[in-house]
Amino acid sequence: MGQFVRIERRKRGFFGWLFLLLFVAFNVLMLVWLASYWIAIGPRMSEGSAAAQAGSAIGATMGTGLILSMWTCGAIILGLFALLTRGRKIVIEERYE
Repeated sequence: MGQFVRIERRKRGFFGWLFLLLFVAFNVLMLVWLASYWIAIGPRMSEGSAAAQAGSAIGATMGTGLILSMWTCGAIILGLFALLTRGRKIVIEERYE
C-alpha cells in the first residue's frame, strides 16, 4: 500500500499578480524613501549649536515616525489585498509506493 501526498497550490489571477506587485513595489519605494531621508538628514545632525542639534534630532525622529507609520498602514492594506486575491486552492494528490 502506498502513501498519499497532498500538495496545495494557488494560482493567481490578473488582480492577484497586480496587488502582489503593488505590495512589493510599495515596500521597495518606502525603503528607498526612508534611506534617502536618513542620508539627507545625516549631515545636519552634527551641525550648529546644541539647541540646533537637539531640534534636528527631534525633527528626524518625528519624520522617521511619520514615514514608518505610512509604511505600516500601506503595507497592511496592500498586504491584505495581496492575500485576499491569491487565487483558488488547488489540491494535488499523488500516490507514492
